[in-house]
Amino acid sequence: MDNYRQMMAFMWAYEHGSFSAAARAHDLTPSAMSKLISRLENRLGVRLILRGARQITLTEEGLAYLNSAKNVVSAMAEADSLAEGLPTTISGNLKIRTMPTFARYQILPWLAEFLDKYPLINIDFELNAVYQDDFDRGVDIAIYGGVLPSSSRIATRIGESEWITCASPTYLKKFGNPIHPQDLLQHRCFHFNFASSWNKWDFVENNESFITPIKPLASFSQGDFLRDLALQGEGIIRLADYHIGNDIRLGKLVPILTEYKSKIKEPLYVIYANRKLQSPRIKCFIEFLQQKLKLHPWKIDF
Repeated sequence: MDNYRQMMAFMWAYEHGSFSAAARAHDLTPSAMSKLISRLENRLGVRLILRGARQITLTEEGLAYLNSAKNVVSAMAEADSLAEGLPTTISGNLKIRTMPTFARYQILPWLAEFLDKYPLINIDFELNAVYQDDFDRGVDIAIYGGVLPSSSRIATRIGESEWITCASPTYLKKFGNPIHPQDLLQHRCFHFNFASSWNKWDFVENNESFITPIKPLASFSQGDFLRDLALQGEGIIRLADYHIGNDIRLGKLVPILTEYKSKIKEPLYVIYANRKLQSPRIKCFIEFLQQKLKLHPWKIDF
């Protein structure tokens, strides 16, 4: 940037015929103008302007540099004109990394509407339950919940989720309803097979939080396997309301131990690399997402 200012100061001085006239025209002091040109000459290692003359007089090297500088400015002007002619329609590839269940239950229902509105956008979903910072390898947007690692990325909160301990009516009829969280140790339970706070089944009793150490019969990397087992009456699970909210509304799954339910909610974020350099396709997807989720459609009252 400083190199560019030095070059422009040289050209301004030549165009206006003196340092003082160029300085006045470009809101600089004559001293500042002189320093910019001196730095340019020192950097190049040659004298460009002959001092002492009333009018700007260029050396042979100065004339050669002037021609090169004009070519640079001309090339930049051409690049700007090309940029102005770029299509204003929102298009291109959009790579999104998010949790499989969030994509299936909270994005897929309205994705066709988004694609109809923006037919020139191609979306590539990368689904993984665990957040990773993959923006340097092409990810445009990430959508994840919980505590995020400290970084320079931009994280905008788009909602919150509640983790619900539940089972099917069939299971509860066959094995009984747990009365206290400690009873879960005697029940058939399932959870995730990777290190996660999701495997910490937290409850509250007498205003004190505690975690029940679940011993799962089986563990999976995908929440839908846990959901399917619960729907089949095979055991107790703990999943997010954005995932199983509809199953609970339909009575397919029943929340249990509600009197011990933790009041802690897990924040959900849309994450992207840079707020200022955000492409139109990223911006329009985030705005569409926020519009669809503004009423927290998965919220359950029980």
